[in-house]
Amino acid sequence: MKDLSNYRKSYEKSELTEQNLPEDPITLFRDWFVEAEEFDGAVEVNAMTISTIGLDGYPKSRVVLLKQFTFEGFIFYTNYDSEKGKAIDNNPNVCLSFFWHEQERQVIIKGRAEKIAENLSDGYFESRPEGSRLGAIVSPQSEIIPSRTYLEEKLTILEEEYKDKEISRPENWGGYIVKPIAIEFWQGRANRLHDRIRYKLEEDLNWQIDRLAP
Repeated sequence: MKDLSNYRKSYEKSELTEQNLPEDPITLFRDWFVEAEEFDGAVEVNAMTISTIGLDGYPKSRVVLLKQFTFEGFIFYTNYDSEKGKAIDNNPNVCLSFFWHEQERQVIIKGRAEKIAENLSDGYFESRPEGSRLGAIVSPQSEIIPSRTYLEEKLTILEEEYKDKEISRPENWGGYIVKPIAIEFWQGRANRLHDRIRYKLEEDLNWQIDRLAP
């Protein structure tokens, strides 16, 4: 047993006040993302946790990579037949979260996921390295497989099959966009009195801004 009750950290690097808030949360997300991206030594600031409700009724969280964000939402790519793909198909309500440790910041996004247009998935798939494209075809994501050798042997066969040929996107692989209904920005502060600002989408498509107790 390991006791972690003495782990302590004082958060004092920044603040989040109503005086410096934009009307749209995507603008604030963009600013925070750029600041995280520009930090010396930053690695995969686009890594985000996505939580879904599985077919078994249990929530499940895993890390995926954000590939694009717009004022409409947040885009990532996966196998549509994977566990997360099946969960989204059954219940599109998901939660995304980012944690940028060096900036003492967290962003939590509640929204609905939907597939993006096929031509957009095609475009991104074509931009991937050849190995990643073949890997998407080889892997029956989330399914039980006999061994790693099984995958490696399938990849070797495909490498020969697609030698000097175009590698097209499989129909069961593509992008989702998560359209937010609420975005919460968390800024660490001293004495655990953290700043929590929530943007909530209203029926008129304007964003209501509230401060939440830490």
